[in-house]
Order: sequence, then C-alpha cells, then structure tokens
Amino acid sequence: MSLKQQEASSLKIGSFVVFDGFACKVVKIDMSKTGKHGHTKCRIEASGLIDNRKIIKLMPGSDRVDIPLIEKKNAQVLSIHGDIANVMDVSTYETFDLKIPEELKAEVKEGKEVLYWIILNDKIIKQVK
Repeated sequence: MSLKQQEASSLKIGSFVVFDGFACKVVKIDMSKTGKHGHTKCRIEASGLIDNRKIIKLMPGSDRVDIPLIEKKNAQVLSIHGDIANVMDVSTYETFDLKIPEELKAEVKEGKEVLYWIILNDKIIKQVK
C-alpha cells in the first residue's frame, strides 16, 4: 500500500484520505477554534472512492491521517464479459480484469482506451478516453 501521512487540520475539500481501511475523498471539513487548554478539533466528512460509503470522523487537528498515493494509468479494453472488462496496461502490457462501473457501462467498448486508478491495491476504471 502506498501511503503518506499528514495532519488532519491541513486536509482540504477534495483531497484523499484513508478512513477505516477505505480510500475516501474529503467532502466537508468543520474545524473548531482552540480553547484555553484545548486543541483544534476537526469534523471530517468523506465519501468512499470505490463504494461511495459516507464516513464521518471527529479528531484533534494535530492527529496524523493516512493519505493514499493514487496511481493513474491507461489500459486498452481487450474483451468484455458481462460487467467485467479484460484490459491490457499500455505501458507494461500486463492483462487483468476490471469491474465496469454502472455509469460507464455504455461507453466501455472493445478496443477503447480507459483510465484506471490503483488505490490501496484495488484497481478501478475511472474514465473512458
């Protein structure tokens, strides 16, 4: 797994974070001011990148969170079997199967090139070129 760490208070809307072992995109951040003896508190609302699950975390701003390093690669679709596409990476020529997302089923065709992301050892199709 490719991860780096960052303070929770430095996260921005649209950045990526790992909560409960799932890669997520930050949707909303609320930060409270420091008190007399306290620290900044962060309420982070995130949406899963793979399954769109909603996760809300409350933590001190000084806590460190994991940030996934996402690889973006291109592949050519070799064949389609139901909702699974057999693809070949255009740089390494490795072939493997990827699940076709619902919103891209009409666009993914044999011979087309797709953009896929590698997130925490999971590969997902994000775009058809």
